[in-house]
Amino acid sequence: MAAAPGTPRIRRTTRDPEELARRLAAWLATVRPGARPAAVTVPDSNGMSSETLLFDIEETGQGTPSAPLPVRRCVLRLAADPNAYTVFPSYDMTRQFRVMRLVAAHTDLPVPAVHWLETDPAHLGAEFFVMERVEGRVPPDAMPYTYAGNWLHSATDAERARLEHASISVLARLHDQAPVPEAGFLAGKGSGSPLRRHVEDLRAYYGWVVEGRPRSPVVEAAFTRLEELWPAEEGETVLSWGDARIGNIIYDGFEPAAVLDWEMAALGPRELDLAWAIYLHRFFHDLTVALGQEGLPDFFRRTAAEEQYARLTGYTPRDMDFHTLYACLRHAIVMLRVGYRQIHFGEVPPPADPDDLVMNRAALKAMTEGHY
Repeated sequence: MAAAPGTPRIRRTTRDPEELARRLAAWLATVRPGARPAAVTVPDSNGMSSETLLFDIEETGQGTPSAPLPVRRCVLRLAADPNAYTVFPSYDMTRQFRVMRLVAAHTDLPVPAVHWLETDPAHLGAEFFVMERVEGRVPPDAMPYTYAGNWLHSATDAERARLEHASISVLARLHDQAPVPEAGFLAGKGSGSPLRRHVEDLRAYYGWVVEGRPRSPVVEAAFTRLEELWPAEEGETVLSWGDARIGNIIYDGFEPAAVLDWEMAALGPRELDLAWAIYLHRFFHDLTVALGQEGLPDFFRRTAAEEQYARLTGYTPRDMDFHTLYACLRHAIVMLRVGYRQIHFGEVPPPADPDDLVMNRAALKAMTEGHY
């Protein structure tokens, strides 16, 4: 998630990159004798959830039968440092590793190959996995691609339409092809339908975010409205990507080359992913307009995205007012946690109104009141 332009720089880790590189070298020698990491870097876009290291592998031997892959350019995803006032309460790297392998095995989506999973935190201080590094370009979060001066904003209308269609195709193919029985480990806690479990998991997350902190009236009003809009028929259960947005896709030109960030994967209705993709674009667009730029008003429009998805799948999305509100609410709670995290590290002072920490407060309030 991106911070608003002009806000203090958000701290993303308390770890020392040089120390991580040294410990990575020691670990790599145990799984691939004769290999060492080179060009270890922490990308500027490193997230506030799991952390990322980029590195190359230099070989001085032939490896072992347990590590026969011709690995060269790698990405390491490391569970967040618990001392860094994490955005989420836990980081299950095994779960994410399993999701990526499942999607790679059962769909035609371009999911990076995952090479190693390490569950012993003794090596780098937390669980991690290593996957292949795919070259390409990603729509930026900071400054968001809706601002002038980046490759997607500078593209033609036809090129952006091509990217939009290809990105919605990723959702359609995932939902049509991924086998739900094999993804049972993604089921939410508690009882009830997958959608009910998904929402209850969000309630639990909100409770964790505000524990010992002021509660958010705008978030709690949205939860109430969500119940009023609850779908009469929740629809087919599919494997939901979770963080389904174009900022989590690497593109070759305007076609997806790698689909990333599966840590929010779950079971639920098709609309979960579609509404998230639509709303996350609208979040960036609204932010851009509020700061005096035009944004990308004709890109990823809700009606057009729903129609494209329906053409690709034969399924017409429904109850999208509910699902768009839910997407906005999910994002608002993450933003609230990020705001409290900034307060924790002294990056911003505590506001008089906790809702001031919710970057999408205006949109959430408007959706709750039915006039967004």
